[in-house]
Amino acid sequence: MRHRVVSPWTTALATVAALLLSAPAASAHTELESSSPRDGTLLTHPPATVRLTFSERVDLPDVHVTAGGERLEVSRPDQGDRRGNAVEVAVPKATGQDRLTLVWQVRDMEDGHPTSGTISFPLTAKAKAAPATDGAAAPMPSGSVRTAWAAARWAGYLALALYVGGLAFLALLWPQGAQDRRTRRVLTLAWAGGLAASLAAPGLQGAYGAMGTLGDAFHLATYRDLLGTEVGIVAACRMLMWVLAAIVLAALLQGGERAARSPGWRVGALAVALGLLRTTGMAGHDAEGTHPGWGAVADLVHLLGVCVWLGGLALLLLGVLPRRRPEELSAAVSGYSTLAGVSVAAIAVAGAVLAWQIVGSVGALFHTGYGHLLLLKLAFLAAVLLIAQGSRSWVRTRLDIAVLLRGDRATVRPFVYSVAAETGLVLVVLAATSLLVTSAPGR
Repeated sequence: MRHRVVSPWTTALATVAALLLSAPAASAHTELESSSPRDGTLLTHPPATVRLTFSERVDLPDVHVTAGGERLEVSRPDQGDRRGNAVEVAVPKATGQDRLTLVWQVRDMEDGHPTSGTISFPLTAKAKAAPATDGAAAPMPSGSVRTAWAAARWAGYLALALYVGGLAFLALLWPQGAQDRRTRRVLTLAWAGGLAASLAAPGLQGAYGAMGTLGDAFHLATYRDLLGTEVGIVAACRMLMWVLAAIVLAALLQGGERAARSPGWRVGALAVALGLLRTTGMAGHDAEGTHPGWGAVADLVHLLGVCVWLGGLALLLLGVLPRRRPEELSAAVSGYSTLAGVSVAAIAVAGAVLAWQIVGSVGALFHTGYGHLLLLKLAFLAAVLLIAQGSRSWVRTRLDIAVLLRGDRATVRPFVYSVAAETGLVLVVLAATSLLVTSAPGR
């Protein structure tokens, strides 16, 4: 339903290819860089401490190290750790084994994803002690928690798109829609869903990062532990932005078309929308990679484009088309066609920058689970664009006929089918995005 999709999309595809081919390797999550003693070093006896140095700054509560199933004490080293990315692990004096194996797990400070691994030291002399289990497997996050977290993220993205995109559609193309009952209901449900998702997601993320169960996501301690980290602070800010979003929505519901046309309301809505977009992006992978600043800007543009696209589709489907008013069809449909074309171009270019930041190489795109999900998302996005481009001339003709026939039901019905199909495909793209957020790049 857009007039200028092919040219921007072709340019964006070329941009994606160029960025991926020229991208340097990127480390997307906190990884273990080194240990002292080094992994595999032959020792005569267990050391008093083992120093672990990670690729990024870590918080002590986010670092878990076990030996033989027993959790070990972790502390900051006395010196040589200016970046805060090193910890010292107190090792038991006796292991009863001929090999000391430490299982480590760390939660990323940026997005809460856990990373784990093992280091092992062969011992030339066994210490006399109670037998301990050697070679313990690295802990793995719960699959059910990850699924629930992805579902909460999908609901949050959908609510964000309907709320921000819906407000943009009303402010730019259809101010009189602020009086429409169906439109008001969509915006209210979007706000309620966004607030609920922002409340549920931190608990699920905390349980996922701590290798807990689904029940742990609803414990107060999980929220308390997470709120002490940067991830928790971002989550709290996102909740606050949804509270402020209620004020913007209440002003719109009370003022109707007058509020939608008011410069004061538009400035307030823009400020809240940018806050929602930024706090949502900070919970993902946008700050990772070689140029975090560019990643943050690209993520903001990417999210804004998706919101304008999907939110506009939703209000077209549920608000404009059911009213079948010729003057609204003429203004809203044609105006949205141009707006959506700009949004799609922004999505593609910003998505290329994000792929360059996060994936880091063509090999990671084709040989990792994260890369496969990204390719799936791009495939559905391309399908949506092809359908939209193929129906461009058809929409133009149908729109003229619908206006001439004063919104006749038979002439409007094809618009409904077209917009509904495009909306469904965009929701699939949104689902792939939710899985990407809960996946570790490069794995």
